[in-house]
Amino acid sequence: MNSFHANMKEYRKQLEKGSIKAAYQELMVYFRELRSYFKQKFPDFSVSGSIYYGYMDMTYFHFFPKSLRDRKLKIVVLFIHDTFTFEVWLAGLNKQIQSQYLKLFSEGNWNKYHIASTTKGVDSIIDHILIDNPDFSDTTALTKEIERGTLKFLENVETYLSNK
Repeated sequence: MNSFHANMKEYRKQLEKGSIKAAYQELMVYFRELRSYFKQKFPDFSVSGSIYYGYMDMTYFHFFPKSLRDRKLKIVVLFIHDTFTFEVWLAGLNKQIQSQYLKLFSEGNWNKYHIASTTKGVDSIIDHILIDNPDFSDTTALTKEIERGTLKFLENVETYLSNK
């Protein structure tokens, strides 16, 4: 493992090349536009007012559909930097809610999406990869693909919860 000093030297070298800084800035602009798209298109979703930009590990925003708000659940749309994927998560407002619903999904023969195995160090109850290795050359198409996958995920969660 490199020392902090060695890592910072490499970081500076990469920033001086320019591509990483430009790509990161463009990704953050896209993510702001994606959050704005959801906020404008789905006013009933109560989309978060801010974006978590992270530590180059994940970037996300969340929203509360009416169907999940009373249950204290939210949908999180994320970009995972390490795996270069867009994901969608079902999450609770706190660990108590997360534990309650993790148990409900784990014991209920849920098989549509991945269920978290624990609440320790994990913020999702269930998660799904929307897009692996996204194509950023057509961000309109990318946004539509994220929207379709997120809405399908939400529909499946709503259907499951309405039967419980």
